Amino acid sequence: MTTAPAQASFDDLGTLLSDLTYVVVDLETTGGAESDRITEIGAVKVRGGEVLGEFQTLVNPRTDVPPLIAVLTGITNAMVAGAPTLREVLPAFLAFAQGCVVVAHNAPFDTGFLRRACEGLGYAYPRWPVLDTATLARVILVRDEVPNCKLGTLARHFRTAVTPNHRALTDAQATVDVLHGLMERVGNLGVHTLEDLQEFSRQVSPQRRARRTWARDVPEVPGVYLFVAEHEAGTGTPGGEAQRHVLYVGKSKNLRARVRTYFTAAEKRRRIDEMVRLATGVETIPCLTTLQADVLELRLIAAHAPRYNRRSKFPERTSWVKITDEAFPRLSIVTGVRDDGATYFGPFPRRQAAEDVVLAVYDGFPLRQCTARLSATRPTAACALAGMRRCCAPCDGSVGREEYAALVEEVRSALVSDPRPAVRAVSTRLTRLVAEHRFEEAETIRRRLEALTRTARRFHRIASLAACPEIVAARREGDGWDIHVIRHGRLAATGVASRHEVPQAVARSTVATAETVRPASGPLPAAGIEETEQIADWLEQPGVRLMHIDGDWAWPLHAVLDHESFVHHALGGAGPVTSTDVVEDRRLEAVGPGGA
Repeated sequence: MTTAPAQASFDDLGTLLSDLTYVVVDLETTGGAESDRITEIGAVKVRGGEVLGEFQTLVNPRTDVPPLIAVLTGITNAMVAGAPTLREVLPAFLAFAQGCVVVAHNAPFDTGFLRRACEGLGYAYPRWPVLDTATLARVILVRDEVPNCKLGTLARHFRTAVTPNHRALTDAQATVDVLHGLMERVGNLGVHTLEDLQEFSRQVSPQRRARRTWARDVPEVPGVYLFVAEHEAGTGTPGGEAQRHVLYVGKSKNLRARVRTYFTAAEKRRRIDEMVRLATGVETIPCLTTLQADVLELRLIAAHAPRYNRRSKFPERTSWVKITDEAFPRLSIVTGVRDDGATYFGPFPRRQAAEDVVLAVYDGFPLRQCTARLSATRPTAACALAGMRRCCAPCDGSVGREEYAALVEEVRSALVSDPRPAVRAVSTRLTRLVAEHRFEEAETIRRRLEALTRTARRFHRIASLAACPEIVAARREGDGWDIHVIRHGRLAATGVASRHEVPQAVARSTVATAETVRPASGPLPAAGIEETEQIADWLEQPGVRLMHIDGDWAWPLHAVLDHESFVHHALGGAGPVTSTDVVEDRRLEAVGPGGA
């Protein structure tokens, strides 16, 4: 576990404030709108408390100076008439401020005008570090010291050598003294670097900033990190061991860079701020590939249910539509898949989506909707749905077992093989509703059908991987190859072939050490749904090569409809099925990294 060392290294400290050169700038303008122009630029360059240079010039705004602005600043039309234009002045100022930290009072105002000036004149806007003395003052000073954080008020508080008077250079000179006064105050609070000062201005606590050292020994590789809290063993603790709680689990392509952000102003989530305060350390688990990190994060969250992970509060909840296994099957919405011979379709992230699919089936097929278990030998009275021709009424013997079985097979095919019949079955009704301008009813039917076609894609992505005993795939990353072994939708092993290694040899050794995985029931993968979807995302990336496959990674030809095909069938399009009906055909050739 990574814990706070006794003393931070120079890398952890950041850039010392005393080693920096600052350009304190102030602008006078014709107003505060984006369309207004700069009339004067004043700047002071300082380092270590010593003034290195000053920059001051009036600027011809090529427009009139408003009377109120002239009264406020003392800058008149006559004064700027012979002044250089911004095109002449800006390059000199950019050179003066190059490589410095820019400081201003109400910095967004000044930097906003400078940014627009650069954009308007074709200059790249410099990526200056920026400090705002107004923001710093609001954080550092209390109301008992100053009634507000205006420059004039702060100048009186810090007894600046000059009094601000709404002229650019004078105001910049006063801001220099204000900056030094503020730095003196925060120095007593442990703020000694630019990074500390920027984070302090955003109200990052010293305790949180001090924990940046936790990231010092974290490697810059993909992996998973865990914020943990360890507490001394209390009375009655089994074995007298300390209590360890995992507070948060995350992943990153660069562990060190990601962990550091938790101790800076970049992290603004309140619950995470609370988590960092409670944590006593960070543990990291380096991974060979980003996919391995993605999968490990999901598994650790499922194992530990960390308090501060949102996914822990809302674990993977899924619903499935089940075609029951009985004499006269029906549709049922269930929360799990069993090995009971029934057909399952899903998963659905919300029960409402499952209900939409069930209603879409009822819209197109006269399947029974009652929940009673029917007998093939003892007929019962039919319900109202039979009279409305919404049910074929197997209960009263209107259809026999064989006829009903054929209907169920059509429903099964519409769910797991080809949704086009389900879409076509309601096309007449949908077209009529649109023609009659009954758009709300038509929208309800469309939503149900889209739930069916959308879930079909998810179903086949998951079920096709779950059915494969083994897939070995590789993808080039940099100079090497990331190699993964997937068994029944679960990541079983990971390997990396460097530029000096033969990928096939690395793949063989990775397979030899891979986890033994047993298949799950029905369409379920041998892993969590999210893990299998992460694997599917990786496999479907450009550049992935199949090195070996045991079984068929395939989808039925018409399993998923794109939007064009959906509209074609839903609105009663005629003619033969075209290539637009085919969205996914996942029959892939097994090729090695050197293949096509």
